[in-house]
Amino acid sequence: MKQLIFFTLLALFIVACGGSGNDQNANVPPPKSMIPDPPKDDGKGIGEFKNVTLNDPLNADMAKNGKAIFDLKCAACHRLSDKRIVGPGFKGITDRRKPEWIMNMVTNVETMLDQDPAAQKLLEECLTRMPNQNVSANDARDILEFLYQNDVES
Repeated sequence: MKQLIFFTLLALFIVACGGSGNDQNANVPPPKSMIPDPPKDDGKGIGEFKNVTLNDPLNADMAKNGKAIFDLKCAACHRLSDKRIVGPGFKGITDRRKPEWIMNMVTNVETMLDQDPAAQKLLEECLTRMPNQNVSANDARDILEFLYQNDVES
C-alpha cells in the first residue's frame, strides 16, 4: 500500500513539475515566413474605390450636385475652409488625400475609422466618429468633384 501511495505521489510530482520540455522555446517568435506582412498603406483607404478617374476640366453639373449633397449631409460638421467644427475643415483636402481615400471615407466610414491609419489619426484629433450618411458611389463622386472645385476656387 505504501508503495502505491509513493508511486502515485511521484507520478503526480513529475506531471506537475515536468512540463513539456519545450519551455526554452516558449518566448521565441514564429519564423518571419509564418507572419503575414501588414497591408501596405497606399493612401487610397479601405473600400470599393481603388482607382478614380478625375475630370479635367471639372464637371460643373457633378460639382453642383456634390454641393447640394454636402449642404444636406456634411455641412453640419464640416466647413469648406480649414476651420474644424466637429470634423476637419475641407480646404485643401484634395491636396492632402487621394480621391480614392476621400470616396472610401464617405462611403465606408466605419471600416475606415477602424482600420485606416489616416482616418484613425483624424478620429484622435476630432474625438468624434463620423456617422455613416449612406452616401451612394455616384453621390460620393459628385461630392469629390465639388471638393476639387472648392479647392480650385479657394
